[in-house]
This record gives sequence, C-alpha cells and structure tokens, in this order.
Amino acid sequence: MANTFLTPSIIAKAALATLYETCVMAQLVHRDYEQEFVSRVGDTISVRKPAVFQATEFNRATGIQIQNASEGSVPITLNHFADVSFAVTAEELTLEIEDFGTQLLNPAMEAIAQKIDRDILSLRNDIVQRVGVPEAPITGVTGDAIHAYSDPKTAIDARRVLNQRNVPAADRHLAVGPEIEALWLSDPLFHQADTRGDTDGLREANLGRRVFGFDAYQTQNIEAPTTPPASGQPNTEIGVAFHRTAFALVTRPLVLPQGAANAAVESYKGFGVRVVMDYDIKAKQDVVSVDCLYGVKTLDANRAVLIHGVAA
Repeated sequence: MANTFLTPSIIAKAALATLYETCVMAQLVHRDYEQEFVSRVGDTISVRKPAVFQATEFNRATGIQIQNASEGSVPITLNHFADVSFAVTAEELTLEIEDFGTQLLNPAMEAIAQKIDRDILSLRNDIVQRVGVPEAPITGVTGDAIHAYSDPKTAIDARRVLNQRNVPAADRHLAVGPEIEALWLSDPLFHQADTRGDTDGLREANLGRRVFGFDAYQTQNIEAPTTPPASGQPNTEIGVAFHRTAFALVTRPLVLPQGAANAAVESYKGFGVRVVMDYDIKAKQDVVSVDCLYGVKTLDANRAVLIHGVAA
C-alpha cells in the first residue's frame, strides 16, 4: 500500500479499533448514556443513573402502585485529555499501513488504553466496603509470600457483600492484577469455566466465564501486594469486585482544530479519537498526534468492594 494512503482518517480508524480492543476496565463500566451529551457544551455534564424500582405484591382491590421512574443524576467532568504524539520520518512513511500500525500506532493506542483503565481504577479510592484482612502482614511480593496472600475465597466474601446490598447479579465483574491472576488460575474453578469476552482485548483478559458469581478479568494496572515501606502501610489490595453501574466512563469526540487541514475524528460505541498530522519541514518528518477526551466517576460506591488477599 502506497504511503499516500496514510491519511488521518485511516490512522484514526485503525487507532479506534486498537483502543476498543485493548481497553479492559472501560468495557466493564457504565457507558450507556453517551449519546445524550454529544451536542452539549461545557466540560461538566449531568449523567442519568440507572433507575431503581421495587417489586410489590399486586392487589386487585387497590390496583397497581405507580412508582416514580426517577433515575437521578450525577455530574461528570470531562477532565482527562489523553494524548500520544510522535514523529514519523520520511523513511518510515514508506511502510505499509499494517507495518505502521504494528510499529507505531498500536503502541500509542495501548498507552492511551492503559491510561483510561488506570483512571477508572483510581475510583477505587471512593470504595469503603472491603473484604479480606487489609492489615495482614506479608513478607514479599514473589513466590510463597504472594501465594500465601492470594486466597480466592475472598471473592466469595465480596459476592456476599454485594448480595447484602441488593446489587443485581448480572453484570458483576472482578478485576485482579497479573500476579494474583497467575495464582488464581491454578484453582480448578478457573479451568472449568468457559472463557468469554465481547472483544479480543477482553477475551485475552478474561480469567473465566463465571467465578464465584463474577466475570473475572486481569489488568496489569492493579499492582501486586507489597511489603511496607520504611514508613507507612503495605499495599494489601489484590483486586476489586463491582457491578457495571458502580463506575462510569464518559467520552466526547473532540472537534477538528481550526486551521488543521490534515485531521480526522472517528467514533465507535462511545469511543472517540482524533488524529492530527502536521509536517515538520526542518526535520523532514510528519508529526502524528492522537488524543481523546473523557471523564470517570463513581456512580454508586455501594456496588463495589475492595478485595484483600487473606480471607477473614
């Protein structure tokens, strides 16, 4: 394929496909409302929370009981502006689009995907519900130390907490880091379950179809348990269990910059990326800038549970 086909539109389409397939947490949180704000102005929007109803016993004598379908709303600020910009020399532009994607575009979009997942996972700071023993001592982060600190029965406790909060059984997810995944995969429950996912990225991250009532996933953005530093507390968290509606991700397509003749915006299922290309005549290279705008928010902290490694 000639290098003249490397247009911003083609790059944006390829970038969007890579972003959609490599995000893990972004696929697991609430994003059903995004068409509601595409035309709105401002960096903060009000997002409707899913409605909650109560089933009542029907009495023919008194008739039906009408419930208010009030969904409530929360403000979400679009304050995350992820950007990856890189230069491509004249020699590199002779590559075909497949090679361009493999060597340059895919790593760039992987970096953006990891940033989105990290920002979603930062919402764990809002969670107050915990299972396991957070103060349990550990002596290291490898070998027997982690193995002794990776009791999968804590996921059962997380299920109990969500059940007590009347959290719907469907759309429950569990995310752990790669070190805990490696240990939990030795459990027979993970081998007996069928792997499932909606995208290639999720299929790669999925540990098993249903584990203790959760769809379980691995993300490298959850760090392994650590020993305590010289002062302070050790990191004893190994994962998080949550319902899709516990957290929200909002994205908005960025407008094309004024005066930029070589730019394109592509959107798919709520994801939007913008690609702007410029030429640096001094260095005889093209500069490719890929970016996206988004915000994250905790919708209901009671629909999520932090998991620590040792069962209580």
